[in-house]
Amino acid sequence: MVDEKEFETISRVVSHALRHEPWLYELELDEQGWVFVDDLIKVLHRDNSKWSDITNDTLVDMIKASDKKRHEMCDGKIRALYGHSLPKKLLKQSAIPPATLYHGTSPELASIILKDGLLPMGRQYVHLSIDIDTASKVGQRKSPKPALLKINTEDAMRSNVVFYRGNDIVWLADFIPSKFIFCNVNV
Repeated sequence: MVDEKEFETISRVVSHALRHEPWLYELELDEQGWVFVDDLIKVLHRDNSKWSDITNDTLVDMIKASDKKRHEMCDGKIRALYGHSLPKKLLKQSAIPPATLYHGTSPELASIILKDGLLPMGRQYVHLSIDIDTASKVGQRKSPKPALLKINTEDAMRSNVVFYRGNDIVWLADFIPSKFIFCNVNV
């Protein structure tokens, strides 16, 4: 039985393999980021002897235990839902987001974003949160007193900004022009 701390370690390795450098693990993602679960399990068995008992069920439990819901499994495949920094952009299906989304960042970066817009910055997509608390937690990675940016998604969509569902709390976009970032509030 894998404990919660080990799930976190496995999740980090799986995230690295599926989001950033699949070639290091001899994995090939399809155009939507899927890889066969059996191929991933073989890699985990090969790369860490203490993971020799990892199974499909272990990965299901890992996904259930995660509060950030980074991965999904379907039809014998697994993929990361967001956070990709791969050279080749993965295909995402557009979706209609909530009317307002949020982005947490440092106050210094917020002033640049309000001028230039929100860019993916090394990721494939801009990451947005559905609520203030999540955006604040994300922003705290950049600053102890993060700035919170509000995104008017309805106006952005009317100007052909496309949004993609990452998971229940994360939404993605290619770019958000500054005119749709209508508020900067320190939290």
